[in-house]
Order: sequence, then C-alpha cells, then structure tokens
Amino acid sequence: QVQLVESGGGLVQAGGSLRLSCAASGRTFSSYTMGWFRQAPGKEREFVACISRTSTAYYADSVKGRFTISRDNAKNTVYLQMRRLKPEDTAVYYCAAGSRGAAPNAALYNYWGQGTQVTVSS
Repeated sequence: QVQLVESGGGLVQAGGSLRLSCAASGRTFSSYTMGWFRQAPGKEREFVACISRTSTAYYADSVKGRFTISRDNAKNTVYLQMRRLKPEDTAVYYCAAGSRGAAPNAALYNYWGQGTQVTVSS
C-alpha cells in the first residue's frame, strides 16, 4: 500500500511558477512509476507527466518545455516544477503511483493522492 500526499498548489499569475511535491509512504517508492495528472472543472482527468523507475520522463504536449518532473528516491518524493503557467493550467493536480511502467494512461496507476489545487490568473 502506498499513500500519496500532494502539496505546493496555490494561486499564481500567468507567467509565474509553482513547484508541486508529492510525498509517498512505504519503502518501495523507487520501484514505482510516478505520474502527475490534472482535472479542470467540467473536464476529464488528463495526463501531465510521468517519470519511470529509471528517471526517464514523459510529458503531455501541452506542458512540454514548461514543466519538469523529477524524483528523489531518498526522500520518497516526486516533484513537478511548473513554469510559464497559463490560465489553462488551472486544475486540481493529482499525484499517482503505478507498477506497470511509465505511461500516460491513468488506468495503469494503482495509487492516487487527494490532489492540490492550482489556479492561474490572467
């Protein structure tokens, strides 16, 4: 069992930056692919980024070049550095852990955090 707790969300102006953190419980953090997803009001949950056990990163086209995912296995934490934020990045951001390999498919992730709100004002 893995428990995930996100933090770092908030209100930021367009063009600004935020760093999200996701702290995981358990001793097997390094064996999981970690992902970030987001859900805006009235929209389906969508893939943002993921990082494999070997720290290979994958990004949605909408965030490529602006967001960076990283992980610190010693701290059982995954990060999402968000730069040049846009109003369309406004959403609840969720951290997820999966054991099926790096993929943008939410169905492949076994554990989810409660989410953290990111609001980008224009």
